[in-house]
Amino acid sequence: MSINKAKLTETDIITKFIMPAIKDAGWNDMTQIRQEVKLRDGKVIVRGQLGVRKTVKSADIVLYHKPSMPLAVIEAKANKHEVGKGMQQGLDYARLLEVPFIFASNGDGFIFHDKTHAVTNSQGTSEAHYLESEIRLEDFPSPQELWAKYCAWKGYTEKQLPIINQEYYDDGSGKHPRYYQLQAINKTVEAISSGKDRVLLVMATGTGKTYTAFQIIWRLWKSRAKKRILFLADRNILVDQTRINDFQPFGQSMTKITGRTVDPSYEIHLALYQALTGPEESQKAFKQVDPDFFDLIIIDECHRGSASEDSAWREILEYFKSAAQVGLTATPKETTEVSNSDYFGDPAYTYSLKEGIEDGFLAPYKVVRVDIDVDLQGWRPTKGQIDNQGEVIEDRIYNQKDFDRTMVIDERTQLVAETITNYLKRTDPMAKTIVFCNDIDHAERMRRAIANLNPEQMAKNDKYVMKITGDDELGKAQLDNFINPKKPYPVIATTSELMTTGVDAKTCKLVVLDQNIQSMTKFKQIIGRGTRIDDRYGKLWFTILDFKKATELFADERFDGTPEKVLVVTPTDIEDDDTDIDGTDSIDDPSDEDNPFDDGELGGDSSNNQPDGNGDGAQTGEGEWTDDETRKVAKYRVSGVSVSKVAERVQYYDSDGKLVTESFKDYTRKTMAKQFSSLDEFVKRWNDSDRKQAIIDELAQEGIIWAALEEEVGKDMDPFDMICHAVYDQPPLTRKERANNVKKRNYFTKYSDTAQAVLQNLLLKYADVGVQEIESMQVLKVQPFNEIGSLSEIVKKGFGGKKEYEQAISELEAEIYQLHQQSA
Repeated sequence: MSINKAKLTETDIITKFIMPAIKDAGWNDMTQIRQEVKLRDGKVIVRGQLGVRKTVKSADIVLYHKPSMPLAVIEAKANKHEVGKGMQQGLDYARLLEVPFIFASNGDGFIFHDKTHAVTNSQGTSEAHYLESEIRLEDFPSPQELWAKYCAWKGYTEKQLPIINQEYYDDGSGKHPRYYQLQAINKTVEAISSGKDRVLLVMATGTGKTYTAFQIIWRLWKSRAKKRILFLADRNILVDQTRINDFQPFGQSMTKITGRTVDPSYEIHLALYQALTGPEESQKAFKQVDPDFFDLIIIDECHRGSASEDSAWREILEYFKSAAQVGLTATPKETTEVSNSDYFGDPAYTYSLKEGIEDGFLAPYKVVRVDIDVDLQGWRPTKGQIDNQGEVIEDRIYNQKDFDRTMVIDERTQLVAETITNYLKRTDPMAKTIVFCNDIDHAERMRRAIANLNPEQMAKNDKYVMKITGDDELGKAQLDNFINPKKPYPVIATTSELMTTGVDAKTCKLVVLDQNIQSMTKFKQIIGRGTRIDDRYGKLWFTILDFKKATELFADERFDGTPEKVLVVTPTDIEDDDTDIDGTDSIDDPSDEDNPFDDGELGGDSSNNQPDGNGDGAQTGEGEWTDDETRKVAKYRVSGVSVSKVAERVQYYDSDGKLVTESFKDYTRKTMAKQFSSLDEFVKRWNDSDRKQAIIDELAQEGIIWAALEEEVGKDMDPFDMICHAVYDQPPLTRKERANNVKKRNYFTKYSDTAQAVLQNLLLKYADVGVQEIESMQVLKVQPFNEIGSLSEIVKKGFGGKKEYEQAISELEAEIYQLHQQSA
């Protein structure tokens, strides 16, 4: 008996025609075939205090040479479609995976898109020529054919293949590297196997750089292409998190270098720069081994000084210059002193914050910008005014850049603390929060102000708010608890430099900026503290509470993935008022982030607290900079100043990667415009739908958060009327008004007494809850319906059967939306 393909579903087409064709071509190793491959997680849409993921489609079939090496994408459609209907979708998936072979099929055959197809031009040179051809089901290419074409396309040599073919580490849990991680791993392995010895990877904070580094090392180590590996970082927490988490599979082959001793018996070495070197020759532990001891070095957060030519740490990289070196960074840095691209070359792969948010792997953010009157207008002391310590205040206008650096106004600190507290009370008082302050002194004053405003929380646990800075052992000891989702305390961390990077706080929901941030590199790092998603703990998005206009950097074209260029100028070159307190250009001052000991917040042991050789000095935390005791800046503190908020506005990250001040009503209008061209089209679709819930769910998947829309347009309307009112400016009708209109028409009389009682109660349910309630037959199991009879009794005796009951529900809905039926 022949199969009528036209009546088969897409799944049937895959099962009965596509998979047999693939297997007949020799694809019998099931590790080479994956179905329903979800490449993205689905972007999170945020409005108000609600967030929802957009649904994403999966690639129907992906074919692999090895689990680490995707080769082809196959996109299937039902037979009622043309054979090549899925090609554009397949090309999108292939772009993410960077595979050259794409197949589309409806079960009759395949359209084969081959990016490796080469033709000879008039000059006799072979050049790529994309070819789409139709092939029969039985002509699907074998694994050997596609792999041979792929190798030729990539230009692999025989020497490279054993390294290329080494699989990534699989712990058996079913976890696979995400598509962009696989790209970064493969491109790095390819580069090193081809003889390249400097590779730069740019991946946004929260996208798994350390996991990616582990897989790179694993493949190169297991293939014995690289035998002794050094993982370098500049903060203890980065090394310890790496050793305990991602690098754990290395087991007994791995060690952390401590006590300035390099043990040659291990193959995988993790180290702080500070543990390997210092200003004295005796501290240069890396010289205990020969320059060719390591053949692979991974440099984590390589933007922070390691590539600087005059950095003390650069000598480690230079000493092991024969080793392949891979730099990892979220923020590639280009300055007159530091150039990652000069040292490593252009990035082998880049995955940006914007891409991460669009794919749903990173948390989107909303920004609450708070303008304070003294920040906007400035503050000037009266003639001869003294501060709280009795010092005469220098007579000038102090502005936003001065506050909490050279001028402390207690009332401003109090207002910021009150705003933070009120926001948390209004949303979630237990939401993990990082408050970035100008220095350690500022962080302590902010801790105290927040603690005083939260006596109930402090009574429950005095670690509700803590200062976590490099000078505070008690605070630093709580860092692990802060970043552990299972530990509720501390809730709020005040800091200045220590937590700007390397702190994997997955559940951080609020990032507060009360720090002067001019450096794009530093800004990206700080924003990265909130970009991680943790579905298990309901962390899908985060809020940035900005008091210092730092988020204006979002508008900078360099924000998303483009390296910044920084020029350090002399004071005589400065033509505007962006001069920092010590006479240097405050915009992107390299000392803001290149010195890991800045602010006294050392990531390593205090015994290793050595300057990195760039002459930036260290900050004492009391507003004083020391550089051979030649530089000192006064910090005044005053009380009794009137301070108030001028404005507070909420902005959202839109689909173009820009911050927009937009209500959810505006967002809904835009979303609906993509789905329906007019009110009539929407009404027709609504009335033609057998289940209104299907349309409600479909729009929710597009990012329309019904609860957020309710907050703006009213809770008494059902989704249909919310859309008609908010999007198409129709007069609002509440559910009760619609229900009353149905009662007035008295259409129930055509039904039996039992059916009338059921329908009248369903109408009451609609008025109270909405159309979703009456579309579920399960409602017949609860009061008052269970007093009429059982579900089966109601359906059979009251209506004559399930088909008749469903028809009655459709008629009830038609009555409810009758006015809009007529208009459509």
